[in-house]
Amino acid sequence: MKEVLAVIRMNKINQTKKALVEAGYPAFHAVKALGRGRRPVDFKYIEALNEDPEDSADALAVLAQGPRLIPKRMISLIVPDAKVSEVIQTIIKVNQTGNPGDGKIFVMPISDVIRVRTGESGETAIDEMTGK
Repeated sequence: MKEVLAVIRMNKINQTKKALVEAGYPAFHAVKALGRGRRPVDFKYIEALNEDPEDSADALAVLAQGPRLIPKRMISLIVPDAKVSEVIQTIIKVNQTGNPGDGKIFVMPISDVIRVRTGESGETAIDEMTGK
């Protein structure tokens, strides 16, 4: 099993969630995150990237506070080893614009998963069909 952790643009979260569900990966976590890459931040660039006025206001508020950390979204999902490539391709397909700031995807090993409700462990605990 692997954890696929993706840091993406704020304005791509809904499209990414929809794509993951349609691809058969409805179980994931998404949280707000702050961060930055190697390039300096440009206010006009941030405004242009955020289609949602609320997200744009959030981005500008954070930028005005000091360190130039950009609001992002972080998605985490645990998948069997055989499904990692499909999940990565799904995320890239939705988020790739060819511009700086498209995000990063990290893949990390997971030694075990336990479903609290049933006590199931391993891949059984992340299998949607057995978790009903």
